Amino acid sequence: MSELLVRDATADDAEACAAIYAPYVMGTTITFETEPPDAPEMARRIAKAQARHAFLVLEQDGAVVGYAYAGPFKERAAYRWSCEVSVYLATDRQGRGGGRRLYEALLERLAARGYRMAAAGMTQPNEASGRLHAAMGFEPVGTYRAIGWKLGAPRDVLWVQRALGDPLAPGETPPEPT
Repeated sequence: MSELLVRDATADDAEACAAIYAPYVMGTTITFETEPPDAPEMARRIAKAQARHAFLVLEQDGAVVGYAYAGPFKERAAYRWSCEVSVYLATDRQGRGGGRRLYEALLERLAARGYRMAAAGMTQPNEASGRLHAAMGFEPVGTYRAIGWKLGAPRDVLWVQRALGDPLAPGETPPEPT
């Protein structure tokens, strides 16, 4: 069995990440994007995520087979310690632990940068993503009903979150994320 490597994404990974993402965009409700980003757009997304959060890839035998990234949860200042996370695997690599490996590394990186909360939205139904997020310690916090429309029907999105880093003392303000 070949070894899996989790590493920081670079612009050189953009084409592989775009290829992994395209089937989700075109044939599923897992993402609400309707046009798959091309490699230059994916390179822009990688750079943006790397600047303040993280964008990691999962590599096997020299090929990128998955990725995970984080970005701002919302733009307002009070949300600056929170982030939104996502993970995508090549369709033939699902259910083999790659998502867990990516999320473990991503959440560790985010905590080290000073982020305190990670949130993820999952279009429903999505049992595989639900199992992964539950295994990673995410807890459900609410569902937006019929919030998006894709593949001919309204779609619900379940939101989950989990704390990052060590608990703070009452009244303690965390340092700014770096």
